[in-house]
Amino acid sequence: MTRGKWWLLGAFGALVAVTWINPPWPAEQALHSSLTAVAIVALWLLRRRLDTAQWAWALVFLALHTIAARWIYSFVPYDDWTNALFGVRLSEAFSSDRNHFDRLVHFAYGVCLTAILRQKWVRSLEIVLATSALYELLEWAIAMTLAPDVAEAYNGQQGDMWDAHADMALAALGALVTSLASCALRRSRAAATRSPAPATTPPERPGRAPAR
Repeated sequence: MTRGKWWLLGAFGALVAVTWINPPWPAEQALHSSLTAVAIVALWLLRRRLDTAQWAWALVFLALHTIAARWIYSFVPYDDWTNALFGVRLSEAFSSDRNHFDRLVHFAYGVCLTAILRQKWVRSLEIVLATSALYELLEWAIAMTLAPDVAEAYNGQQGDMWDAHADMALAALGALVTSLASCALRRSRAAATRSPAPATTPPERPGRAPAR
C-alpha cells in the first residue's frame, strides 16, 4: 500500500463516518452500505494490482454512492446545496419533480469503472453494461423478496417504470465518454511523441579573414 492509497482510504473513511451522523433512514442506509463494504474488501484484495489512480477512481464512485445511501438516493438534498452555493434550485431550473442523484451515480459508475479497467472502449462498454444489468437484476430480486416499502426505499424508482433502462443507458454513456476522452488523450500524446524535432541551422564554419 502506497501512502497515496492510505490517504485516499482515510478520506473515504472520514466521509463514511460523517454520513452516519444521525442518519434519517439507518436500516435502508445499512442495506445500501452493504455493497460498499463488499467493494472495499475487493479493493483491498486487489490493492497490489491497482495503482493509485485506479484506486482513486474506485473511491470516487464509492463516495458518491455513500452520499446517496444516507438519503436512500430518492431524497438527496442537492437542491438545498445548489441553492446555498449558487442561489439556484436545480429541480426548479429544469422543471423536474424527480430526484436525479441516482442518475448521476449510474453515469459515474460508467465513467469510473471504465477508467479503472483501462480496456478498449468496446470491451469497457460490454463490462459496464453487463455489470449494470446484474445490478438491475439484484434490484428486481429485492423488489420481489422484501416488503414493498423497503424495496422502494432501496431501489428508488420514484414511480419511473423505465428506471432500470435509464440507469443502464447512463452507465453506458459514462463508459463511452471516458473511452472517447482516453482515446483522444492517447492520440494527442502519440502525436506529440511522433512530431519531428524542429530543424536547427548548423553553425557556420569560421573562414579565413580576407587578405588586406
